[in-house]
Amino acid sequence: MTSAYLRDCKAWKDDGMPLSTTSNEACKMFDATLFQYVTWTNDKTLGGIDGCLSKINAADPDFVMGHVVANGLELIGTGRSPLIDKELANSLKVMADLSKAQPLTEWERLHVAALETFAKGNLPKASDYWERILQDHPLDLLAMKFAHDTYFYLGEQTQMRDSVARILPYWAPSNPLSSYVKGMHSFGLLETNFYDEALKVASEALAINQKDAWSVHTVAHVHEMKADVENGLSFMQKTENNWKGSDMLACHVYWHWALYYIEKGEYEAALTVYDTHIAPFCFTSGSMLDIVDNSSLLLRLQMEGVDVGNRWEKLLQVTKKHTNDHVLIFNDLHFLMSSLGSKDHEMTTQLLESLRELSKSPGDNHEHSLIGHLGLPLCQALVEYDSGNYDKVVELMFPIRYKIPAIGGSNAQRDIFNQVLIRSAINSNTKSCQNLARCLLMERDVLRPKSPLTERLMRKASAVHNLV
Repeated sequence: MTSAYLRDCKAWKDDGMPLSTTSNEACKMFDATLFQYVTWTNDKTLGGIDGCLSKINAADPDFVMGHVVANGLELIGTGRSPLIDKELANSLKVMADLSKAQPLTEWERLHVAALETFAKGNLPKASDYWERILQDHPLDLLAMKFAHDTYFYLGEQTQMRDSVARILPYWAPSNPLSSYVKGMHSFGLLETNFYDEALKVASEALAINQKDAWSVHTVAHVHEMKADVENGLSFMQKTENNWKGSDMLACHVYWHWALYYIEKGEYEAALTVYDTHIAPFCFTSGSMLDIVDNSSLLLRLQMEGVDVGNRWEKLLQVTKKHTNDHVLIFNDLHFLMSSLGSKDHEMTTQLLESLRELSKSPGDNHEHSLIGHLGLPLCQALVEYDSGNYDKVVELMFPIRYKIPAIGGSNAQRDIFNQVLIRSAINSNTKSCQNLARCLLMERDVLRPKSPLTERLMRKASAVHNLV
């Protein structure tokens, strides 16, 4: 994208979203930041997202929407908590003070309110603010993407799909980012199990722009959920050059590639992808998505009986600094995987104790309200699994299995908890748990026909207990 396509003050006004600044440079760099956020890239020709944010501040340090996008990206990244990060908390205060000191449009004020609400942990209310904006401004890409990501964190799959469906007709094909909006819609369709329609919409988006990594991501998910391993691998190999430059999402797409190899039982190939494309991203980007992907993949490999060497210890260097963040339960669970994998009992204890303390008075913090009835049971289940107490894992996980989507993430990401439950039931010496293992395996076989991983689990269950 070149600066010629970036909107100045007049162009933003013509699009029905006048920005409260007189700086054309600030408006253009705001647009450039949105472009990179939606395309999952740090565009070197634009200076990357950090470069654009610096240019916004230099052009107009009082530009409220400049502060909104900077703070919003920090919050939506979930790698920093304003409850314990004084620098981020101060940045939010500066934004709020500026918004009160100057006349703003209603949609700008709603953006400020949404971020203040998100920062307090009330994600559902924040998404409501963004939806109010989209009712009047369906071309507001920032509100659309913030809402999309927040629904993802909340595990609200239907809302994630419908939020984009409501505004999609306003995005004419002539809009340079319309294919990316279509790609977002495809992901919502996927997560609500409309696999064929998701694949169709993602393919339409990719026909317009082959570099749309989010649409690539949808296709990867479809093949994963259907256990269509060979087509998944073929798609990855054929399209790699199109999406590997999307540095904010490439690690996650490679994670899907590694999942195909795990599904096939080709563990060395999965480890090669991990060492070459997944671990390096984690240690350089600091992205929470990259961090949780590292934890999840190592645990999946370990459950398959693979010796992952000292990879847990290396990952712990990244996760340990986030022990007390508690932004998302989903993140906490993946931090716990790393402390258990590396046998860091101190971090495990600290993580669990701080969660218990937060659960006592969650207030309006949505994530903290999940700790007592969902977060802690899942955390304890992981601890019990690591200790080989399989009956206890089943006792903890089975009653809440249909509530697990509330921790957020995708169906593919949360499948790790299904696997922990199934493997625990198989390894149990209790007849009732063994019978549950049979039932869960049959259920999984219906959802993912001809899955090599399911077939391996069935063979194990048969060998151990003659269950299937």
